[in-house]
Amino acid sequence: MMEQHFVCRESVLMARWREAFPEARCVDEPAAIAAASTEMQAWVVTHIEEWPALVSDLSRRGAIVTVLSPAPESRQARRALEAGARGYAHLLSPPEALRQIALVTANQGIWVLPELMAQVVGGAYRALGGAARLSNGALEPLTERERAVALAVAEGNSNKAVGRLLGITERTVKAHLGASFRKLGIRDRMQLILKLSEQ
Repeated sequence: MMEQHFVCRESVLMARWREAFPEARCVDEPAAIAAASTEMQAWVVTHIEEWPALVSDLSRRGAIVTVLSPAPESRQARRALEAGARGYAHLLSPPEALRQIALVTANQGIWVLPELMAQVVGGAYRALGGAARLSNGALEPLTERERAVALAVAEGNSNKAVGRLLGITERTVKAHLGASFRKLGIRDRMQLILKLSEQ
């Protein structure tokens, strides 16, 4: 079982951290580095002055690192991931979200907030050539509306933004997206980008 270490200056854990992981420890930077191993999940708070260097050091030593920020934003998320973090979340994430983040990152996944993931997906789509590189026939199995939803999602729009663009509800967007994923044999937005770009 993974050890949960919250790297923070306070000597006690926030109640939500303790609720998520009853056996968690709150440690300072030197203690976190000394304890770093492949059996450790380190949660680094951005209040720490040199948090990117700490994230890099911990991840090099095998720890699975998630960065917690009081004001999540895309530039900071990019810095966290570039430094080696596998997760980036709000400092006040509820206990069930913390447990889900731990599960995803421990199984080689990446966790970022959905609105930030939409930006990442849109950036990847543009980097791979966007609509100009759209694979002929990639969306052939989809209905016209499913195609419109898939392309709007590929551009980096959230479900809510897609709904506004297409004049449909967010629930309808989710239904079309789910149907599109099933028909294309994919699981998520990033796989949609790769499918559209035939990478």
